Amino acid sequence: MADQNVPPRRPRDDRGWDGRQHHHADGYGDPNAAAPYGYDTPHSYQAGYPAQADPREQYAAQPAGRGPQWVGPEGLGAPAPARSAGLPTLDDDGEPGRTVGRRKAMVAIGGTAAVVAGGAALAMTPQFRGLFGDEAVAGDATGATVTDGTAARPSGQQPSTVRTYTEQNESYMGSRAGEALKKNAPAGGRSYSGPAAAAAATQVTVKTVLAKDPILHLARRATFGVTPALVADIKKQGIDAWIRAQLEPEKLEPSKAELKLAELPTLKLNVQQLRDQRDALNEQGAQPEREMIDATIARQIWSKRQLFEVMVDFWNDFLHVAADFDGGEVYRNSFDQDVVRKHALGSYPEMLIAANKHPALLIYLNQKDSRKDAINENLARENLELYSVGVDGGYKEPDVRQAAMLQTGRGVDDKGKYVFRPEQHYVGKVKILGFSHANNSADPKKAEAAIDAYISYIATHPSTAKYVAQSLATRFVSDTPPKSLVDRLAKSYTANKGMIKPVLMTLFCSSEFWAGVGQKVRRPMEYLVATYRTLGVSPEASPKHNNGDNKRTPYARGLRQIHDKLRELGQFPMGHPTPDGYPDVYVAWTSAGTMVNGWNEAGEIIAGYRTAFTYTAPEKLVAKAPATAGAYVDALSLRLVGQKLSTREKNLILGVAGASASAKVDATFNGAITAVARAILASPQHHLR
Repeated sequence: MADQNVPPRRPRDDRGWDGRQHHHADGYGDPNAAAPYGYDTPHSYQAGYPAQADPREQYAAQPAGRGPQWVGPEGLGAPAPARSAGLPTLDDDGEPGRTVGRRKAMVAIGGTAAVVAGGAALAMTPQFRGLFGDEAVAGDATGATVTDGTAARPSGQQPSTVRTYTEQNESYMGSRAGEALKKNAPAGGRSYSGPAAAAAATQVTVKTVLAKDPILHLARRATFGVTPALVADIKKQGIDAWIRAQLEPEKLEPSKAELKLAELPTLKLNVQQLRDQRDALNEQGAQPEREMIDATIARQIWSKRQLFEVMVDFWNDFLHVAADFDGGEVYRNSFDQDVVRKHALGSYPEMLIAANKHPALLIYLNQKDSRKDAINENLARENLELYSVGVDGGYKEPDVRQAAMLQTGRGVDDKGKYVFRPEQHYVGKVKILGFSHANNSADPKKAEAAIDAYISYIATHPSTAKYVAQSLATRFVSDTPPKSLVDRLAKSYTANKGMIKPVLMTLFCSSEFWAGVGQKVRRPMEYLVATYRTLGVSPEASPKHNNGDNKRTPYARGLRQIHDKLRELGQFPMGHPTPDGYPDVYVAWTSAGTMVNGWNEAGEIIAGYRTAFTYTAPEKLVAKAPATAGAYVDALSLRLVGQKLSTREKNLILGVAGASASAKVDATFNGAITAVARAILASPQHHLR
């Protein structure tokens, strides 16, 4: 009988860090503690998963929030170790009253992001109220309710019970907070001759605290964060020329940080070399799949090919293969290079065909174990449900079974290479959706051609066009993108046979994109990466750095520190354990703990405690510091978030510093510059993208 189970969905927080975590001024973890190269612990999607277990029940058991849970020597939930001396966190002011006062001041600044984005989604959650020790406020904005009148739809279900990338988003948006977000989204629009023309003709009517500046809007959405150099570059080139240049990333020179990726030794090793050097790498404490994540983080922060990196991140959620799977240490970097990055701005049908011949996906979804007399349906199901037409794409269970039969024979040989085994391939007519094929030959070339023809068919299916369009519009425009835009993107996808660049140009030429100012909130990874970018952190080691780790360079060590922090925050590249990828709507990330953790980390970056990198001293962020506190806050806000803050936000930040607007200050803000900069980075202007 065919195995009809989808891959197991385990609770997302059960993957701990590898060793004891000792937070100190120069890092998050013990640099000498490394997981073995050959894993001893079970990972997702292994062939030994019990055949009759219901994976949905496992997935439903995951923690309700996505906020950080400390994983220490005693396991999940262990108390966090003591922090180093330096800028106080929101929880270590000493006196209880002062602690609550600092929290309230910061939350009053940062919590505005929830309101700006469309309702009290965060401020009303029990976790957020718990920060203050206040009595509960009536109501819970994140409570689930059916908003489309159909209980069977994902919007009427808990996120833990739905199965796909877009279903996750729809489920989260089915809450009261999601309904509030919908009311503050652009309703429709039209297409223009070019991005600049669309930007000039579009009026921003949504409620937002962000400046309605098209250059800042483009920089926030098409990159991982605004920098002064980026804004200057867009102004110099013009919107149209800058976008065209970003769509040809191979012509953009690599940054210094990208050249320094040569310091990550496993990054340049191919699959065979990783297999051959397994023991030696294990002795060195090398972790190839983690070095790949480290490199991805570096590119997000420092690469000039920002739109390309945004699309790599998009596809890593859409065509998701987790980095931490049993085999990821050998195969995941190759999948990143040969599948995702190779096709990120190219052809999605070609990407999906390549993925279906890559050992990483074949192992991750058990296709290597599927043969004509023992069929595994995992990959066939996810090809339809997650990677192409989507759960509403029109397929039924017989289609999954037929697809699984057709895809038999594909596997991985003893040397770790893709192989087609004709003796294990099912021969016989198949019909899947509107695709039919005689599939009457075991000849390897003909059998593989039949499979590729099917993959190409579902990758260009009208339902896939809509699914990709919906996902792109959600990523770039709004948690509730207008149907007019989704339809336009889907039409472009179909007309261009799945080529991505024309679809992106359609997006940037649409008024809906330019009207969506302030409609997206940064997820934890995006917030931290944007913080590194806006603070102008350099990849070179600080003169204060004391390596203390002869196995890794300061740069490699610094990247791992960021990587570990992102794991703590609950989001890191290729980190979602299940094949549906991270949700891309704000309501899914309303964790007060994550927000506070991010603010504290911003303070540590500003203060330059991660000495593996070089930082601009906070008193030098503004070239010529104004003499009064109010003017200094204005200048620092322009430097860090590209605009001045509202009078209310400005007064809150002055309160954090204990100064009036007219008070005389020096370049250090009379010693409070780090606290002031951190407060600005807690503002909605930095949380929103």
